[in-house]
Amino acid sequence: QVQLVESGGGLVQAGGPLRLSCAASGSIYRINTMAWYRQTPLTQRELVATVTSGRTNYADPVKGRFTISRDNAKNTVYLQMNSLKSEDTGVYYCYADIAPRVGDPRSYPYWGQGTQVTVSS
Repeated sequence: QVQLVESGGGLVQAGGPLRLSCAASGSIYRINTMAWYRQTPLTQRELVATVTSGRTNYADPVKGRFTISRDNAKNTVYLQMNSLKSEDTGVYYCYADIAPRVGDPRSYPYWGQGTQVTVSS
């Protein structure tokens, strides 16, 4: 069984930084894409950033402010968020595309439970 556990959310003032972490554990053969999504009071769940084989991709609203990175040895993905704005407030979800069985390349989507980020203005 695979689990994704997020940490690092909280309350921060506008303009400040915050770093999210997400660690994958359990039966893991290979992790393909790892990503962060968020759900704000005004939007459905939306993509924030992805990292695949070292390549990163960002949603336009966060480009230049957020950085996604990954530690493959720890099966962990990070999201460094700088220059936070009130519109960044929401629940942030970790996502990973994981092949759980050794030797079997079939992969499946897994989600974390979400962590609240609140930016006060």
